[in-house]
Amino acid sequence: MRGQMQTELGNVVIDEEVIATYAGINALECFGIVGMASVNMKDGLVNLLKRDNISKGVQVEIVDNKIRIDFHIIVVYGVSITTVTRNLIENVKYRVETFTGMTVEKVNVFVEGVRIVD
Repeated sequence: MRGQMQTELGNVVIDEEVIATYAGINALECFGIVGMASVNMKDGLVNLLKRDNISKGVQVEIVDNKIRIDFHIIVVYGVSITTVTRNLIENVKYRVETFTGMTVEKVNVFVEGVRIVD
């Protein structure tokens, strides 16, 4: 599904993949996040995604121009997961709403792993 806005000059359609990439880039700017994770359900393996595959760790669903975002993240060892995820949710919600003009209805965060960072 895609987000749609009507303007006096015509329609604007935003693909979910665009929002997933934008949300993923903004998530990486949050303190305490190492990166996005890709989960192989068959093997139960978690892989840290490279920056060019960032949207694979973010799922976006648009229903009635309301956005739902799921993040699969890897956090830095020793940080407060509650603080990191709260910061992620608030930051991304604000930026995606500003970017798209749509409402972010829900943000779910799945912490898939922990990494020690030098």
